[in-house]
Amino acid sequence: MGYGINSMTSMAQLTIQNTNIPKINENVDDKELRQQTDAFEAVIIKMLMDNAAVNDKDMFSSQKDPGDKIYKSMYRDELSKASAGGFGFSQMLYDYLSREK
Repeated sequence: MGYGINSMTSMAQLTIQNTNIPKINENVDDKELRQQTDAFEAVIIKMLMDNAAVNDKDMFSSQKDPGDKIYKSMYRDELSKASAGGFGFSQMLYDYLSREK
């Protein structure tokens, strides 16, 4: 199967178009969409971490502090917000929604 110069050029253009290079001149709507998709990804990550921690046993103390569950939930919430945008859900959703505009 041979590829000509024109087909190679069009394949290269498709590859460049499909990469996730952020636009330099994103308008306000795109930034807001990015923030919302990152927030949605944070919610998904938080749900995964909450489900993973259901059977979490404290190894170091036999007594639980009254705020232990709240503290751990807040920690997982901040951890999920910090890691949002790195798992790919946000990028897929952003790409889909930005095409739908």
